[in-house]
Amino acid sequence: MTELIPQPRSVVVGSGEVRLTAHSRLYAGDATEGVGNWLRTVLQQATGLPLHEGRELDDACDDGIGLQLDPALGPEEYRFASDSNGIFIEGGSPAGVFWGAQTLRQLLGPDAYRRAPLDRDRTWAVPHLTIQDSPRFPWRGLMLDVARHFMPKEGVLRYLDLLAAHKLNVFHFHLTDDQGWRVQIKRYPKLTEIGSWRARTKFGHRASPLWDDKPHGGYYTQDDIREIVAYAAERHITVVPEIDVPGHSQAAIAAYPELGNTDVIDTTSLSVWDTWGINSNVLAPTDNTLRFYEGVFEELLELFPSEFIHVGGDECLKDQWKQSPTAQARIKELGLADEDELQSWFIGHFDKWLSARGRRLVGWDEILEGGLADGAVVSSWRGYEGGITAARAGHDVVMCPEQHVYLDWRQDAGEDEPVPIAHVRTLEDVYRFEPVPSQLTEAEARHVLGAQANVWTEVMEDHARVDYQTFPRLAAFAEVAWSALPAPVERDFADFERRMTAHYPRLDALGVAYRPPTGPLPWQRRPGVLGRPKDGPPPNA
Repeated sequence: MTELIPQPRSVVVGSGEVRLTAHSRLYAGDATEGVGNWLRTVLQQATGLPLHEGRELDDACDDGIGLQLDPALGPEEYRFASDSNGIFIEGGSPAGVFWGAQTLRQLLGPDAYRRAPLDRDRTWAVPHLTIQDSPRFPWRGLMLDVARHFMPKEGVLRYLDLLAAHKLNVFHFHLTDDQGWRVQIKRYPKLTEIGSWRARTKFGHRASPLWDDKPHGGYYTQDDIREIVAYAAERHITVVPEIDVPGHSQAAIAAYPELGNTDVIDTTSLSVWDTWGINSNVLAPTDNTLRFYEGVFEELLELFPSEFIHVGGDECLKDQWKQSPTAQARIKELGLADEDELQSWFIGHFDKWLSARGRRLVGWDEILEGGLADGAVVSSWRGYEGGITAARAGHDVVMCPEQHVYLDWRQDAGEDEPVPIAHVRTLEDVYRFEPVPSQLTEAEARHVLGAQANVWTEVMEDHARVDYQTFPRLAAFAEVAWSALPAPVERDFADFERRMTAHYPRLDALGVAYRPPTGPLPWQRRPGVLGRPKDGPPPNA
């Protein structure tokens, strides 16, 4: 069972094996106790072995597990050794030890992912080997959109486990959009009383004639959020919340109509949007709007300790601002050239506000338009161009170009592919994604914090559809973000496919409804539900 994903930097296989038994102990050295508790819990569930606590490292000898820090290693680096002395995992930090523990779980086989032992008499063994490993990037993320289709808390916790199993360490939590507001803000209760529910939902692409006529929605209480953040922290995952401004805001305007451009339309007539696309109803650039969202972010900062706070900034149509006397007066007052600079001013306000509180603003690459806010981090989604521009200007970048890592895009051109969206992006396409553009110099490339795969859920009505779109491609992405792979054309995809044959049973044990290599199963298809497929390869941008 050395078919590991993501691929480690170095693996040296010996002869023999370490067998875990009823006498095996687990020792966790200083600062690794949390990892030890996690590892003991999951292995006890899967194996039925007691794995009693070891009081010193020697207790891990022969058939035990020892965890400890080694300050000579990098922050997320780990060293794994299994030999006649037992199993030892050393990390440069608790996170490094945790990633080594994830490797141990893979080495034990697919049944190590189950929550109850299938056979208490079976042998649990790890081959003798030595692994040296560390991640390529510090930001290895997944963005999950829970605004279009709400995912209950239990589903979010499950996805955090799936991220951890693939050594991903950033969970970008897309909490608000036109179709729903998903986080409780106590000073503005209507955001969830009104903004978290829509009366009906378009089924399929926005051109589809089909509707789901039952109300859809839900939200996370502040206690739910605290639980999600704590659960993620135990797995060394940072949760980065996203509150969309100034576009993608109809749910908020439906709850508080004064946030919209009241001098252009009757905002009291708006409801939470029930279809998909880019919405013209955007926030008004007023002091009232700024104060309102400062109140939102004040509560958000108490819930999310992340250094990074995402503010969206994408797909903000300027039509209402062009028609709004209030917006035009603000442009004149600030001496701005146009509506693009007005959006830049809006984003810049929150960049300064967050910076004053020790946080960093992240936004989609549209925040480059009209001038980039000082200190802002760019999520480059429309291709590489935004990331290249930002990195050359000295700004940090997260690479998530839609042409490579938008997992809502269809996986095959076959007619059975459910609700096909955009161009085909196969498992191999994702595996050949390169986060660092070749146009960047070495110094500029250091601004690439890492990469992120994005899961937009307009056509994903439940967790099974999310699973289908996300897996197995997330496994390929995880290897791209973690491993030091050669150039895309030189990558050994055949070897990755070989290792995936061992990984699919792990996903089965975890209950992941992934897309099989042979195509969708009958219950994964959505016959008659209109998508929006596009032919040919995606444009290079």
